[in-house]
Amino acid sequence: MTSRGAGTAFSRKNYRLSTEPEKSKVTGIVNSRLLNDYLHRVFTNADGNQPAAAYRKHLTFQNLQEHLDRLLAEESGSEDSRDQVAEGRLGPSTVVLDHTSGFEGLLLVDDDLLGVIGHSNFGSIRATTCVYKGKWIYEVLISSQGLMQIGWCTLNCRFNQEEGVGDTPDSYAYDGNRVRKWNVTTTNYGKSWAAGDIVSCLIDLDEGTIAFCLNGISLGTAFDNITRGAGMAYFPAISLSFKESVAFNFGSRPLRYPVEGYRPLQDPPVADLVKARKLLGYLKNVIHIGIDVTEGKLVEKDTSMWQLQGEPTVLITLAHIFNYFSPLMCKVYLVEDVLMTFLLSILERGGAVEAHPLIQQLLDLMWLLMEEYEVHECLKQLLMSLLRAYRFSPIIPDLGLQIHYLRLTIAVLKHEKSRKYLLSNVLFDVLRSVVFFYIKSPLRVEEAGLQELIPTTWWPNRFTKEGKESKEVKEESAEERLRRRAYERGCQRLKKRIEVVEGLQVQILKLLLNNKDRGGGEASRYIFLNKFRKFLQENASNRGNLTVLCPPEYMVCFLHRLIAALRFFWDGHKAKTPAALSSEEAYVPPQLFYNGKVDYFDLQRLGGLLSHLKKTLKDDLAAKANVLIDPAELQAVTMDDLDEDEESATSASQSQRPSAALAIGGALARPGWLSSPTLGRANRFLSTAAVSLMNPRRPLGTLEKIKVRTLSVEQRTEEDIEGSHGNEGLLLGRPPEEPDQPITENSLLEVLDGIVMMYNLSVHQQLGKMVGVSDDVNEYAMALKDTEEKISRCPKRRRDIHEELLKSQKVFSEKLNHLSRRLAWINVTIYSKEKMQDVYWLLRVCIRTIEHGDRTGSLFAFMPEFYLSVAMNSYSALKNYFSPVNSMEELPGYEETLMRLAAILAKHFADSRIVGTDIRDSLMQALASYVCYPHSLRAVERIPEEQRISMMKNLLAPYEQRPWAQTNWILVRLWRGCGFGYRYTRLPHLLKTKPEDASLPSLQKPCPSTLLQQHMADLLRSDRDLAPSFLNSVLNQLNWAFSEFIGMIQEIQQAAERLERNFVDSRQLKVCATCFDLSVSLLRVLEMTVTLAPEIFLDWNRPSSELLLRRLAQLLNQVLNRVTAERNLFDRVVNLRLPGLESVDHYPILVAVTGILVRLLVDTDVQGAERATAVLLADPCFQLRSIQYLLGHAEPSALAAAAPATDKRHFSLHTYTEYISAEELVKVDKMLSHLSEESKQAAATTLPTSEEDLCPICYAHPISAIFRPCSHKSCKACINQHLMNNKDCFFCKATITGVDDFTKPASS
Repeated sequence: MTSRGAGTAFSRKNYRLSTEPEKSKVTGIVNSRLLNDYLHRVFTNADGNQPAAAYRKHLTFQNLQEHLDRLLAEESGSEDSRDQVAEGRLGPSTVVLDHTSGFEGLLLVDDDLLGVIGHSNFGSIRATTCVYKGKWIYEVLISSQGLMQIGWCTLNCRFNQEEGVGDTPDSYAYDGNRVRKWNVTTTNYGKSWAAGDIVSCLIDLDEGTIAFCLNGISLGTAFDNITRGAGMAYFPAISLSFKESVAFNFGSRPLRYPVEGYRPLQDPPVADLVKARKLLGYLKNVIHIGIDVTEGKLVEKDTSMWQLQGEPTVLITLAHIFNYFSPLMCKVYLVEDVLMTFLLSILERGGAVEAHPLIQQLLDLMWLLMEEYEVHECLKQLLMSLLRAYRFSPIIPDLGLQIHYLRLTIAVLKHEKSRKYLLSNVLFDVLRSVVFFYIKSPLRVEEAGLQELIPTTWWPNRFTKEGKESKEVKEESAEERLRRRAYERGCQRLKKRIEVVEGLQVQILKLLLNNKDRGGGEASRYIFLNKFRKFLQENASNRGNLTVLCPPEYMVCFLHRLIAALRFFWDGHKAKTPAALSSEEAYVPPQLFYNGKVDYFDLQRLGGLLSHLKKTLKDDLAAKANVLIDPAELQAVTMDDLDEDEESATSASQSQRPSAALAIGGALARPGWLSSPTLGRANRFLSTAAVSLMNPRRPLGTLEKIKVRTLSVEQRTEEDIEGSHGNEGLLLGRPPEEPDQPITENSLLEVLDGIVMMYNLSVHQQLGKMVGVSDDVNEYAMALKDTEEKISRCPKRRRDIHEELLKSQKVFSEKLNHLSRRLAWINVTIYSKEKMQDVYWLLRVCIRTIEHGDRTGSLFAFMPEFYLSVAMNSYSALKNYFSPVNSMEELPGYEETLMRLAAILAKHFADSRIVGTDIRDSLMQALASYVCYPHSLRAVERIPEEQRISMMKNLLAPYEQRPWAQTNWILVRLWRGCGFGYRYTRLPHLLKTKPEDASLPSLQKPCPSTLLQQHMADLLRSDRDLAPSFLNSVLNQLNWAFSEFIGMIQEIQQAAERLERNFVDSRQLKVCATCFDLSVSLLRVLEMTVTLAPEIFLDWNRPSSELLLRRLAQLLNQVLNRVTAERNLFDRVVNLRLPGLESVDHYPILVAVTGILVRLLVDTDVQGAERATAVLLADPCFQLRSIQYLLGHAEPSALAAAAPATDKRHFSLHTYTEYISAEELVKVDKMLSHLSEESKQAAATTLPTSEEDLCPICYAHPISAIFRPCSHKSCKACINQHLMNNKDCFFCKATITGVDDFTKPASS
């Protein structure tokens, strides 16, 4: 690196400067006459004219510096007078936020004291400088669109956590979130702002007015007659709620939207500006003017193709210019105003970025002629300005501004040395370069020009009033079709424009992922990998710290661009290495998860904590993968041990920091996302509660242990990642199950792994969030349709109603026009077909990765949980979020993918290698959702038979000790559509529901699986132990759920009857409804079991059949008695129709019970029916009245009592003919007559039993069993049920070794 001074000396030493005019012999430097002409052409006067040859001084390199000094000093004398303190302003000349005394609440402030993030309810802060006369302006760059009040306040204004700028006298504010202005009172004003907008705040103290502009468009005067006079001076100020963030520009950078007549609060560096512009002019002259040495004359050159071809004259001239220019290029204002403007003007001529090599030449010059620290600062400021300009440019129809700034970013990053410096030190450390990959969506459609781009709007009329999706697509009229096609053409035009921006963003990533630029150190890709991993760590480890997290909307765009760049390099490698896999077959090999080459921070593995897995599976690692764990690593097993190890290292630095900073944890030292538009660091934590924070009453204990672990990846080299000469790099420790074939470059595998992690961190939740706009469109479309119907029905005489309806119609139409254009933008940027293919590709990557991991046996436990989460979530996103625009069925290999995912869910929901309860629950929920939809249920049926049977066996495991409700739900879904009166989607009394619920799994049409039912029946019949343990657990849970439900409705009834407090806790209602739903679904599972394998209950050769049948009869009788008693508790609560208890009704529970009874008593052989009847009638709770209730046969006494009070209709299955078939009703009639007959006979033959002969436990049955060895007695039902859970005698607690039949001796 040549320093500036040395450059000139070097030139002089090598070339003897000729001062004699007659020596025209050409040496390294041109002859003095030509040199003199050249220098005068380059260094013109301020007016751009050159003096006549006779008057001008002879210039050589010896006196050039003196000449330059004089030229630069010409105007600066007059400029100095302008730098005097401007009248009307008080305070420091550099204006920043007052972080010492001018704030209220908790705030995080950037290092430059210009960015601020709210960290409490409603924090306020003002600037350090105030104004009392004249016209002044400052700009606020909005980083988040939430609740903020921006404007002016005086020193006397006192704010608190509820009242901020605009809430006190002498403070004035604009609030674009609520679209209002504030000065004690509030009125409507302005437009709504969005993240990425710039608000200009103007105050005119001569006229006494305050006004605001949004993106340079005036919103009009907000306040006039503001208080002026002695002691009245106004400070820029802001109040903002939690998480909201902005950055101020008081004049430290050029204003984006200057207003004539208004001065920025901070004066621009005028003298430096003049100097920099002159020097830039000289630089342009050097580029324009060439020296033709052979002809001895100056020639005009084509600037775009200019190159520094080692011409010493030109080089020394440039060295002189840069001697003055370099120090100026370290200043923010000048970089943005002079350098960036110049570089952008080079690209303005159009064409590809490659067609402008001049920018590369200029960057070469900068590295050659500037000090290293100057180049670093200049590049850093240039990128910051570009990022700020890109992020805060308004959206215009052709996205020209965004394209403009991205092209320059590409041009700068094309320069290898600059790219590596920026990657190593700026892009992820100082800036948040992810912003470059984001395309913001316009909140105000008209300003973005979407009306011109999409002149015709259209929205789907997919729903009927009940919220059911209407299937009649035929009804689309010709006019509708024309509108839809015009709308689709508009969307295509928009898509083409957005694709240009996306293409440029991918180009940036291709530059950052370049691994061939090894000149002067490591290739860009390896620097990027280490920074990318650190970025992921920040986002994974700080889920609660919002200032460090990358906003999810940025993550979505970054993910898609990164996938495009990754697949480009992956397929490029495949083209060169045919043996490697193509990106369509991409996966992450399992050894990455256990060989320690990739850091997964503290993310949960399938088998638990990494330290635990290393300890328990170290033998498997050594045997299978040849990976040996260092014994020292196993020492610090617990987190406390790790903390103690690190504590000594950090205690010294912590003792230096105030504990207030500690209270925020390690977050302060990390870059803040939300605050400054360049997203720099938010390091200062301001708190008005500083006293209590600075002097904690007790030691901070746990908080002091928050550490930010430095990543080991920082030290990795290319060889560590790619491997070489027998070293496998990232792929160390290949297990025997993994094929020995090249996949791709190792570095790309790590990028792929990072992409999967990114999807898990925040991309999925953002995809779900943006669906809201589509839901809004559907709601408004329904409202409009409804209004139009009302208009057509409105009587002509009611003009007033007609006018109101027309107004509503106009409002809904305008809203729909706006939303449909916004939806077009969202569909192109987030839900387009290409984006869908990216998510689908990611799903397939996860499936292949899980399949490869699964083959490694016990080592599967090392896989991070997020792979399974992403497989489930990406499928859910494809099905639910992309569906209205693009159909998943059109994706290549869709059926096979669905089946492979089904196999993963079926196998792993009960996999003993997976220990995390959350991930196990997620797998269970995913499987439950899978069996609700016909196409995915068919995929489950297509998986290998062995896996299907294994899945059913796992589902039939006893319900204790596991989340049984989900299992039960899965079994119910497999049955729904086959049970008695069980063909409904929604309950009969709940037909009207919201349209957005149509996609809910619980509201899908029944799609039973006879294949899986058959597997269940085979398992229950063949496995003698499985059936009793499963059914016993189902009966236990039913007993619990129904008892809980009854207990809760008693409480609800009591609360509802109280006069003084007529409301019930909504959570209690929710739990009550859940218990009811669980009872119904458990009854349905029992119905399914009775139907598929009735012999479990009715074949008494099986050891537990009789007992199970008795327990079942007991529970069914209890349920019937509780639900069917006249004017009982259940009736009263149902009639209250409380919100939250909508699902609680007679129908669902009674048809489930009826289904079981019909199957046991009617649809079975004679012997089975006799046994079931005998057990049912023998149960002391049995009441024939309950069965009669089902068909509406009420007791005569009850009817007589009810008649005068009300003519309320009684429940009867006959009224539900839409849901229950005639054949089913005949069976119920048959059952009722059978039970009536049998109960009469039983009553006639039953002999009265003395109390002594009754079972002392239940007092319902005669004594029929005697216990060994203690000889105590009870009925068989009681002792059999007791022995299922306990082996001790009821009475004496002796261990029971056997039970014998007991027959009462005849003599007694």
